[in-house]
Amino acid sequence: MKKSSIFGLVVIAIAIAIIISVYSKSSTYGSFNDARNTNDELQVVAHLDKQKPLYYDAVKDANYFSFYVKDNNGQECKVVFTGPKQQDFERSEQIVLTGAMKGNEFHASKILMKCPSKYKNDQVEITEVKAKQASI
Repeated sequence: MKKSSIFGLVVIAIAIAIIISVYSKSSTYGSFNDARNTNDELQVVAHLDKQKPLYYDAVKDANYFSFYVKDNNGQECKVVFTGPKQQDFERSEQIVLTGAMKGNEFHASKILMKCPSKYKNDQVEITEVKAKQASI
C-alpha cells in the first residue's frame, strides 16, 4: 500500500472520530418528562411561570438562581441555575434551558432567553448565559 493511501485512510478515520464525538455531545430538544427519563443533557423550550416566585439573593449566594417554567407540553418544573440572574429575565418570551434533571429539579447549565427588543418593536433580543463551573 502506498504511503498516500495510508495517510488518506488515517485522515478519514480522524474525520469520522471527530464527527462522532461532536454528535454524541450535542444535546437534543425534549420536555421535562424526557429529561426525567434520561441522564443526558437535554434542551427544553419553556415559558417563565410569572405566577410563581423567582429566587435570587446576590448577597447570600450570587451564583444561585431558581425559578419555575412550563415546557411546551404544559409540564411545570423548578429550574436551578448556578449563575447570576439575567437583566430583564421576567420579560423573556421564551427560554431554552440546557441541562439535566436532578430529583424533581431541572439543573440548567445554560440559559438562552428570547426577549422583546428594547429598541425596535419588530426585532427580538436573544441572550445566552452559561453557568459557572464549580471549583474542585
